Amino acid sequence: MATCHLQSFWVLFLAVSLYFAHTTSTSHVYIVYLGINQFHDPILTSKLHIQVLSDVFASEEDAKRSILYSYSNSFSGFSAKLSSSQATILARMDRVVSVFRSKTLKLHTTRSWDFLGLTLDETLVTPMEFTNGQDVVVGIFDTGVWPESESFQEKPGMRPIPSSWKGVCVEGEKFEPAKACNRKLIGARYYLKGFEQEYGPLNMSGNPEYRSARDFLGHGTHTASTAAGSMVKNASFFGIGQGTARGGAPWARVAVYKICWGINGVGSCTEADILAAFDDALHDGVHVISASFGATPPLSPFFASSADIGSFHAMQLGIAVVFSAGNDGPEPSLVQNVAPWSLCVAASTIDRSFPTEIVLDSNFTIMGQSIISKEIKGRLANAITYFVDGVCSLGNWNRKLATGRVVLCFYTPGLVYEIAQVAVKTAKGLGLIFAEPFTKPIADVDDDIPTLHVDINQGTIIGNYLAESLKLPVVQISPSKTIIGKSPAPTVVYFSSRGPSSISPDILKPDITAPGINILAAWPPQTPPTLQPSDDRLVRWNFQSGTSMSCPHVSGVGALLKSVHPGWSPAATRSAIMTTAYTRDASHDSILAGGSMAGSTPFDMGAGHINPLKAMDPGLIYDMKTSDYILFLCNTGYTQEQIERIVLPSSGVDTNCKNMHGPNANINYPSISVPNLRSPITIKRTVRNVGCGKKTTVYFGVAKEPDGVEVVIWPRVLIFSPSKQEKSYYVTLKPLKKSEGRYDFGEIVWSDGFHHVRSPLVVLVNNSDDFTI
Repeated sequence: MATCHLQSFWVLFLAVSLYFAHTTSTSHVYIVYLGINQFHDPILTSKLHIQVLSDVFASEEDAKRSILYSYSNSFSGFSAKLSSSQATILARMDRVVSVFRSKTLKLHTTRSWDFLGLTLDETLVTPMEFTNGQDVVVGIFDTGVWPESESFQEKPGMRPIPSSWKGVCVEGEKFEPAKACNRKLIGARYYLKGFEQEYGPLNMSGNPEYRSARDFLGHGTHTASTAAGSMVKNASFFGIGQGTARGGAPWARVAVYKICWGINGVGSCTEADILAAFDDALHDGVHVISASFGATPPLSPFFASSADIGSFHAMQLGIAVVFSAGNDGPEPSLVQNVAPWSLCVAASTIDRSFPTEIVLDSNFTIMGQSIISKEIKGRLANAITYFVDGVCSLGNWNRKLATGRVVLCFYTPGLVYEIAQVAVKTAKGLGLIFAEPFTKPIADVDDDIPTLHVDINQGTIIGNYLAESLKLPVVQISPSKTIIGKSPAPTVVYFSSRGPSSISPDILKPDITAPGINILAAWPPQTPPTLQPSDDRLVRWNFQSGTSMSCPHVSGVGALLKSVHPGWSPAATRSAIMTTAYTRDASHDSILAGGSMAGSTPFDMGAGHINPLKAMDPGLIYDMKTSDYILFLCNTGYTQEQIERIVLPSSGVDTNCKNMHGPNANINYPSISVPNLRSPITIKRTVRNVGCGKKTTVYFGVAKEPDGVEVVIWPRVLIFSPSKQEKSYYVTLKPLKKSEGRYDFGEIVWSDGFHHVRSPLVVLVNNSDDFTI
């Protein structure tokens, strides 16, 4: 029955893809995924791809002309220009796992490491931290790199490139490998075929870009330096945020895979190029992949997604892949990159703020938030003077000029500050004071016009002052300052995408939250910090915000953990990061959920906020091998034949779905999510002691019950000995209330008195039709 359902689903999915295809073109780029590489020989595999493709073309020459990439190093598949009928024929072939249209994904666009506890004071550093990711290679899938940045220069004492490294630095426009690459930046590739098929030849005249791994947009340089940049003293943005910049694993090696290209300042990444980068990176020998891109729901099936296919094969090779969760919050169920074999990262604040003084008529002062490097002086004006109903949008502009005016605008539903910036700039305004809900004011590098963020209460005070003034007040705005120790911190930022997963709600996503607001990192000096042509400033360091920035924080921690624990699997790394996360802010209160006044739930922050030092010594881990994901694949609807095509053969691995029993909640994940609890259910988990193995260790289990759910742990005590380092326990969940459509949250904690191994527990009781006591 599952086979029939899946086959029907694939026909429907392909039909929908074809329906929405542009009718003005007869062919599009499709990805044909064949699973594992059966031949272990790139040449033979590529010949197979041409043979398969030739079945839908008149000649082998036509097939060769249509192909963009042959994915033949780390898995098997290809991308090619196909008509809808050709794609349909290929999808029906027995050897084909999936066929899907190559979509365009978008990017999810210092002090943060001190906030995370990775201090530069060697007297405070733990012994494990001295390794700092040495000989670990971090692969960055992004917009490229500015190789001359100090963040990518090799430091004295850096050892030779590991002999296991097979990657290369590819020559290109203004990118000479002999000068650009070194013992720090050891790899650089770029992928353009998919992009050019979708958007035409790369336009470098009116749309600045480099036909090479060199970065123009800045996003890739920023994320790479955040994850694994070398230490650089006195980094700042015009004196703001000054300090020592470095990545989480400053001794790790960096390999860059440029898969995203600028179109009018926006990074676009095609799936054909993304899968080509995965194919190379897994073969090159990276240990961690950092990927800050995604697509807003509806989400594609797992094996109709280049990110999910690539990360699945990475997991099988022991390579951890870290994705950003997306910037579509705070509404629920918009989280991206939700596959259980990868890490998904939300974004939160750190304890640094940028207070900016606003002085009216030299006698009234109020503090906003901004990143402004120069003093601004003009007259304060009300938005209603220039915009219909006082709504600061371009469509409401009444054509009056606001020359020399700092305009006070208020948030209204649907009006974000970026819209107000464009409107005030078009009206020739001098600056913008934007009043928004209490949970939203965040300093930002002025994108179009100097902007101060204040909350609604502050904005009302300023508005009342303006209304009571006989003439327009003189407003003076001072350069921003840097303040450390802002409370509350961390707070999950309002735009961070929330769970539950829209495609697999029985796997909690996001997994973790990490710093993603106003992160100072390396920047191409030829690129304006705002990417605006009118911005003539040149900087080497820039502030950026988004889950794009939180993702490389976790990638850096992953590199550090790989250095300390080289034998750990990606699942073990994920477990250590999740089970040691904290859920209280610096004031010991619950971490707030940006966009509301309430505390965060696991749908906002996953297991909590990352704690690198704790993650190095987690006590217990929930490990998973490739075989552990087969239950998930079976429950998703994949057949034994399909699973055999995508899972590397290994002794003892059973791919027969008839032998797989139980819900996805039984997958040995570090969190537990039950989205449809109608009656009592028992869930199994297995933990391994990775603490001191030379003595007997005893852990005690405690459950914090979700509202209306009884939780029973058995056994309540786990005893580990030198000869028995792995133990299983069971969790029984029983609904005690009548409910529907409401999630409740709890947790399970195992402790030996020193380690506290915490797992979020997410339950939706759904029994309103059949509830009995």
